[in-house]
This record gives sequence, structure tokens and C-alpha cells, in this order.
Amino acid sequence: MGIEIGIGIAVLVLLLLVICVKIVSQGNEYVIERLGKFKKTWNAGLHFKVPLIDRIANKVTLKEQVLDSPPQPVITKDNVTMQIDTVVYFKVFDAKLFTYGAVRPISALSNLTATTLRNIVGELELDDTLTSRDTINSRMTEILDSATDQWGIKVNRVELKNIIPPAEIQNAMEKQMKAERDRRETLLEAEGHKVAVITRAEGDKQAMILAAEGERDARIARAEGEARAIYLAKKAEADGLAALKEAGADGAVLELKKFEALVALSKGTASKIIIPTDAVNMTKSNVLFSETTGIGDTTAEAPQPKKPAKKDVCCD
Repeated sequence: MGIEIGIGIAVLVLLLLVICVKIVSQGNEYVIERLGKFKKTWNAGLHFKVPLIDRIANKVTLKEQVLDSPPQPVITKDNVTMQIDTVVYFKVFDAKLFTYGAVRPISALSNLTATTLRNIVGELELDDTLTSRDTINSRMTEILDSATDQWGIKVNRVELKNIIPPAEIQNAMEKQMKAERDRRETLLEAEGHKVAVITRAEGDKQAMILAAEGERDARIARAEGEARAIYLAKKAEADGLAALKEAGADGAVLELKKFEALVALSKGTASKIIIPTDAVNMTKSNVLFSETTGIGDTTAEAPQPKKPAKKDVCCD
């Protein structure tokens, strides 16, 4: 009998040990009450609870949590009703405050998010609401984080998930967006046409400049060639005169050269050649020239004998 009682006591003690020994996993905290009063907070690890005296009041996770609020109607400053839903990222930093700070703190956070959103959007017009997501997110994060400190909750960020305006507003926005896209397309086409015209004009300008430069260079080259030819001709003539002068040619030889030029001219297409008198006189004095060319010879040719006149048979 005593053995059975001993076994029963041992089993009871073992059962109490199994029930009272608790293991808290990482990222969690247990709030412990003793006789209905807060005693301590268990962190991750092995803990022992006094049977029948201590109890676990709350098991709190310290991991970041997401509160996805359903879409709710919000009225803007210009009296447009739209549906907006939000996503709140938060975590518990104090298990005691989270347990005793508010009844159902998650529900309280959800309601606070809805009222804060209505207050902020109510100060904005429709266009500002659609284009100020970042401003709304930052303001809501600041307000919610400050309000939930007493609940042991840290709000990390708030995001507007969807903004759904009324159907007629959506249609107007789509028409406006289409008109804006058409305007941008027209501007892009005009800009492209402008660039093409400018590029074509620049190309024509460059072509004309290059053609003018080529014509100029050609004219300069031709002028330089003609000037070089004239220079060489004059230089050759000057060298010839210098050679005659060095050879001791007198005035008669020089005059002879002039008449050689006249003879060359007489072989051309000219019908008359006028010879100055002084040149003829000089030619007369130059016997060799007169004999070779016959120019300046004053001896009259012998008269030709006259032929006898024929008798008129009919009259004699």
C-alpha cells in the first residue's frame, strides 16, 4: 500500500514538473502573473512556473507583424468619396504594455489607422490624394507610432495599398490620361520633324559650303597656274633679251627681231600690216635683211613690153 502511494506521489510530481516547466522559443515573450498580479516577463529559454500560484497571462510574439485593413470609404476635401485600404507594419517592443495597455490592442490599432486615414485624406483634395502617397504614408506612420507607444507597439511604416475613386472619376481620369498621351505623342512627332528639318538644313548648308570651298580652291589653282605660266613666259622673254644683250647685239639686230615678229604676223589672218617709216628706213640700211626678205627695196621693176595692138579686119 505504501509503495502504491509513493508511486502515485512520484507520478503527480512528474506531472507537475511537466506542466510547470516551460520553454519560451526565440522571438517570443510570456507575461507571468502571480496570484493575479504581474510578476515578470519570460524571455527565450527554460522557465519554471510555481504550480497553482503562477499563470501565463499572455504569450506575445516580438516579430514584425502586418495589419492589412480592408478598404474603407474616405471623403476628400472636395467631397469625393473613394475606397482606400492600408497596410501597417508593426512589432511589439514591450510585452507588459502590450498585455495591459489596451484591450485587444490589434483591433485598437486597426481602428486608429482608419480614423487617422480619414483625418489626413479629409484635408486633401482628390488630385493631392492621388499624388501624395508618400506624404500620407509618412504622416500616418508618425501619428500611429506616437499613439501606440503606450500599448507597447512600434509602428515601423504604413503603406496605402489601393486608392479606388468612383467610377465616373476613373472614366474622367482615363480620358485625361489619354489626352495627355496624345499631346505627348504630338509633341514628340513635332520635335522629331523639327530635328529632321534642322539636320537636313545643316547637311545642305555643309554641302554648299564644301562645294563653294571646292570651287574657290579650283579657281585659286587655275589662277595660280595662269600666273605661273605668264611668269614663266615673261621670264623666258626677259632671259632671251638678257642673252642678246650679253652677246653684244646692237640696235639693228634688235630691230631685226622686231621685223621677224612682223613677218610672223603677216602669216596670220590679218589683211593689212602697217610698218612705221623709221622701221622701213632702218631696213633699207640693213642690206642683208633687204636681200633676204625684199622688204624696203626701192628699185623699180623693169616695165613689161607692150604687146602690138590687133588690127580690126573689118575696118582696115
